[in-house]
Amino acid sequence: MPEVRLACYAMATRFELILLGEDAVYLRAAGEEALQEIVRFEGLLSIYRPTSELARINRMAAERAVYVLPEVFALLKAAKRLSLLTAGAFDMTVGPLVRLWRLCGEANREPSEAELEAARAVVGMQLVELNEEASTVRFLHPGVSLDPGAIGKGYAVDVAMRRLRENGIACALLHGGSSTVYALGAPEGERGWRVALRDPNGHEQEVVAVAELKNAALSVSAPHGRWFEVDGRRYGHVIEPRTGRPIERVQLAATVTECAMEGDAISTALLVLGSAAPTCLQEPLAVRSALLIELQGAQRQIYLFGEDFSETQTDFPIVKKPVFS
Repeated sequence: MPEVRLACYAMATRFELILLGEDAVYLRAAGEEALQEIVRFEGLLSIYRPTSELARINRMAAERAVYVLPEVFALLKAAKRLSLLTAGAFDMTVGPLVRLWRLCGEANREPSEAELEAARAVVGMQLVELNEEASTVRFLHPGVSLDPGAIGKGYAVDVAMRRLRENGIACALLHGGSSTVYALGAPEGERGWRVALRDPNGHEQEVVAVAELKNAALSVSAPHGRWFEVDGRRYGHVIEPRTGRPIERVQLAATVTECAMEGDAISTALLVLGSAAPTCLQEPLAVRSALLIELQGAQRQIYLFGEDFSETQTDFPIVKKPVFS
């Protein structure tokens, strides 16, 4: 069976696409069209491009309601719903806190309580007013801003996979920087696409678990891809929106979901909530399986929810639970 591999660079990430089918020429054309969708969404969501929809919202929405394109409005509506479902652990407005810690890290100091309080005052999706009838967004406090970092890539992956389906592609694997993966169908003779999870604090070759995916997304979040450093101590770049401080206990969170956008947001929330997440939430999340690596004192422990992750050789204690609810 012909195999076509394509790639593009967008959203500060390399996206790679593998397509399997009968006609290599058609696979390539369909794959290129799907990757073009990712590039198009970067133009809509990048907060570093003054002409993007999100940059325009951040610039103007504190002064007046701003009309946005329906597909961007749909993303913001989903972000608000996911913030509510995760009790604020995922929050698209967390940018002021991230910027504060970055600036303080450059100055080799921790933020003061007054600085944290000021930043927390402009963080929270309750400060973002969405008018669905008019397709407008308004901020209820000056200084609020939206950052798509924990949700935009998954949304773009979902859009690209939708385009592949529309073009009749039945078997493909798309990943963005290895942290967001979507598997469409399965290779011939296989139950699914096998994707390895690496130990974030171990050697690159050290595999913690393997996910077997078919028509599902794998989202992986870890706090230490980037970090702040103060007096020689490293803090991960993922900030707890409610306390304003970097998370330290959970070292990796991974989810298997039907929607990559939801998986990205929820895996970020799990870094904040940890293994207690199922008891912290008022409603169950749309998570088929989840994996957490969490510090218990000086020891790391793996929590497995669901059946999509197979175990590998690891010295970590493993706690298994049948479902994430």
